[in-house]
Amino acid sequence: MPFSKENTYTTDYIYSLPEGQRAELIDGVIYDMAPPNRLHQELVMNLSAEIREYISKNNGFCKVYPAPFAVFLNKDDKTYVEPDISIICDKSKLDDRGYNGAPDWIIEIVSSGTKRIDYGVKLFKYHSAGVREYWIVNPLTRTVNVYDLEKEELTDLYSFDDDIQVCIYDDLTINITELLKQ
Repeated sequence: MPFSKENTYTTDYIYSLPEGQRAELIDGVIYDMAPPNRLHQELVMNLSAEIREYISKNNGFCKVYPAPFAVFLNKDDKTYVEPDISIICDKSKLDDRGYNGAPDWIIEIVSSGTKRIDYGVKLFKYHSAGVREYWIVNPLTRTVNVYDLEKEELTDLYSFDDDIQVCIYDDLTINITELLKQ
């Protein structure tokens, strides 16, 4: 849930939060983050492992970063996000705090409290920042929206049972149901 839009916050506010309290900052608006549930964490872990294994087997140079991992999308102090999974291919923008720029591929796992943000605010923000691919994985409906943001299109709406084609890797497909069996 966002705080009042009357105040504009900066990343200084994020770093002043008590230890263990997480929030995201999008265009100066704070969004509190609730602790993830078990299925959310299982999806993050299994998707991260699958993508990391693919990159490793193919001698790829990209890195997979699961949340909490700081992403500073803009060249200002008004936006700070922690995508559930960030795939980053330009290591020159990494520093000790996180990543400064748009990851190549972002995956968000939807919860009942984040639907509006994931499907609306973040979709717009990730697209305008230059993210190449964005997945919204919804365990509530067992669906995955795949956005090829380079082509500016919704590639498709998939079920967890489908083999989902990754846009930035032509030879990688992911089946969420199979991943959850691991």
